Amino acid sequence: MDDFSKYVPDVHYELIPIKNLVSNQDYQRNLSVKHVQKAANEFDLCQINPVKVSRRDGINYVFNGQHTIEIIALVSGSRETPVWCMIYDDLKYEHEADIFANQSKFVKPLLPYEIFMANLEAGSDKHLIINSLVESYDLVICSHPVPGGVCAVSTLEQIYDKYGYHTLDRVLRLCIGTWEGENHSLSANMLNGVARLINAYGDSLKDDIFKEKNGIFSVRTIIRNAKERRVGSLGFAETLLINYNKKMQTHSSLPIEKLYTHKVKHKQKEEVDEDTASISYPFDERDSSDATDEQLTLNIE
Repeated sequence: MDDFSKYVPDVHYELIPIKNLVSNQDYQRNLSVKHVQKAANEFDLCQINPVKVSRRDGINYVFNGQHTIEIIALVSGSRETPVWCMIYDDLKYEHEADIFANQSKFVKPLLPYEIFMANLEAGSDKHLIINSLVESYDLVICSHPVPGGVCAVSTLEQIYDKYGYHTLDRVLRLCIGTWEGENHSLSANMLNGVARLINAYGDSLKDDIFKEKNGIFSVRTIIRNAKERRVGSLGFAETLLINYNKKMQTHSSLPIEKLYTHKVKHKQKEEVDEDTASISYPFDERDSSDATDEQLTLNIE
């Protein structure tokens, strides 16, 4: 019979009250109160993983899961709350530190596209609505560039969360109407740049003028000009606005100052029209970027 023992950790599981766990080893990072509070607000019992514990000299040292236990303590309101622990009985301090330092070395993080598709399968209303909106323009959400594909998955969600359904709808309508799916016309910076303009100027920004004035420029030209002005989506917003204002009468042009001074209103409760999938979102004040989505997993060390 084959011996598989060298592939199976020599551990056992116990329910241990949080008050009996120690997590102040020098090799650990500082506890993030912000992360604990944020994860506690979206607490999901099924997202909790066992806490890894090294039992040395009768003391239970946590070397993976210090945020997990603090989240559970905050949600439950008691450090008497027990958590499932994976107990190692034969580790030395140096081995704990080595495990902590290298535990995520070969972990492949989920991509925004993979998270989005999983949320679709889970029946998330937000993700179903975003996907339906994208498909209404004969586009598809994808993981790599293809004709008619949108790869900036994080950006779609961020615009939806920050500005609302109707703004995301208008962003897609303007980008497609202006450049007809030209390569990079649905990139993160372009989508965010257009969203900034819509948020700042609202109905004062005329869709037909935007498409006419910006449509004469290739996306490649807009990208080059935007990079020369400023890094990120603000450079795109400035470039698109300058194109928009060219040869406009003074009273019809849009003041560029408003692009920097207009604030996003705080989000209130959303209202969903199930028949039309129309959503009314007021706004909150968060910055958009094309960074990987932040995952609120409860066991991140």
